[in-house]
Amino acid sequence: MAVDLLVFGPHPDDIEIGAGGTIARHAAEGRAVGLCDLTAGELGSNGTPEERLQEAEAAARVLGVAWRENLRWPDGGIADTPKFVADAVNLIRRHQPRTIALPYWDDRHPDHVAASRVLTIAAHRSGLRRFDTGLAPWRADWVCYYFINDAAPASFVVDVSDHYERKRLALDCHKSQFAPDGADAVGTRLTASSFRQLIETRDAQFGARAGVAFAEGFVMRDPIVRTSLIREP
Repeated sequence: MAVDLLVFGPHPDDIEIGAGGTIARHAAEGRAVGLCDLTAGELGSNGTPEERLQEAEAAARVLGVAWRENLRWPDGGIADTPKFVADAVNLIRRHQPRTIALPYWDDRHPDHVAASRVLTIAAHRSGLRRFDTGLAPWRADWVCYYFINDAAPASFVVDVSDHYERKRLALDCHKSQFAPDGADAVGTRLTASSFRQLIETRDAQFGARAGVAFAEGFVMRDPIVRTSLIREP
């Protein structure tokens, strides 16, 4: 299925943390959005892979996306190997996205950094006709990067004020990570109330700088081309 926007995340819940509001906005506007998690988060301190996959599907329904897939790469083992690059290239070529959103390359979590690298390579090689995977080449119009843990100056922000409650509801779907209640549940950075506060504070700060309630920031590696210096409505 061809999509307008394809968003990749290293683990279930990363996409919602960084771009949940933007995804909800695009879906509400009638855009076809696809999500792809690279791993099932099996190294997470809380939740089983099966629980996390179910939570991811529930969050996808809340956000209103067309589909969500999981490549089932090994958690903690993301790398730019030929197999992983080809896996990501094939997914891009199958769904022919106009825009691809990837994790920002500078992050405290090594899986997020590794995911950014391998997916950047895949987004580029997807457009090379001589990189043969059995599917026709496809190059997205845009590749941009969203923040998960750490933030930096954004190339642009997306106003998600009207869709922020849907982002909150999507995050709530990941109960095993943010509010585990089993006998073997352990406290982590994600279970602390301050983590959700950190997400909202970041989005509120991006919003305040743009004069709106909440916004999500994105980074471009290449210059953004405008036709003039006149600001359009």
